[in-house]
Amino acid sequence: MTIINKIIDGKMYAEKLLEEIHPLSKGFLDNFNRKPCLTVILVGDNPASKIYVKNKILIAKKIDIESKEIILNSDVTEDELIHHISILNKDQNVDGILVQLPLPKHISEKKIINLISPSKDVDGFHPENFGKLFMGDPKFIPCTPLGCLYMLKHEIDDIKGKNAVIIGRSNIVGKPMASLLLSSDCSVTIIHSKSKNIEVHTRKADILIVAVGIPQMIDEKFIKPDAIVIDVGINRLESKNNDNSSNKGVLVGDVKFENVLKIAKKITPVPGGVGPMTIACLMHNTVKAAYINKKNDFINVLEGIL
Repeated sequence: MTIINKIIDGKMYAEKLLEEIHPLSKGFLDNFNRKPCLTVILVGDNPASKIYVKNKILIAKKIDIESKEIILNSDVTEDELIHHISILNKDQNVDGILVQLPLPKHISEKKIINLISPSKDVDGFHPENFGKLFMGDPKFIPCTPLGCLYMLKHEIDDIKGKNAVIIGRSNIVGKPMASLLLSSDCSVTIIHSKSKNIEVHTRKADILIVAVGIPQMIDEKFIKPDAIVIDVGINRLESKNNDNSSNKGVLVGDVKFENVLKIAKKITPVPGGVGPMTIACLMHNTVKAAYINKKNDFINVLEGIL
């Protein structure tokens, strides 16, 4: 297999999913005289969050989803943020609500997530949606794990019985990813910061999901030959110019891409792997929410994936 064939093209898969979603958003516009509507709340001026939100808005526009943005200062009070969410929960023309994480330390992320209406929780983080996922009856699935599963199901003919190892146990990626893989009949192991002898586990993995948040932590010694590696991490490595000033550096994942590429059967790049799929799955959840909130049938474009 050539090097280029070993790279999982997240942009291509995202475009494929968006092409499947677009007729549904157009159909919604035809039937209800408005577009599905996603409202994003951005608190503060985190550069990475600002870029991510900008990309979400651009993609939404391309497939006939209305995307609104509420920008709040980093010193906004928790009560003020709650007030905004309360208004959006009651607005029948808003289908999806997304509060961009992370939030400033003086605001409880758990409290804010719990206050978003489960029927508008397109991130899939509300306890009701989280619970339904783990009970095998998902409504809204967190976007990054859903995007990872979409790529895996297209790259592997049959993932039943595969040994899947997840590095990271967050509510955003690790835990919901484990639930999705269990529902797909994989044997699942979760590795975390207190795990011992990580290599013993990772070298048994047919599928390795890395979401640890440490730049280039995983190199070739962690990889079973011919494993499928999904790198969820996105980190910016700053570098020094000749005059010793800092520049923005380069984006890297949690995996040493060039090293692991030689060992793995397939691997997602950073950027261009998981990121585009996360946004595409957010668009999917938004359109799904629009149909559900209108008590109308939603055509499952992910049939065969879930």
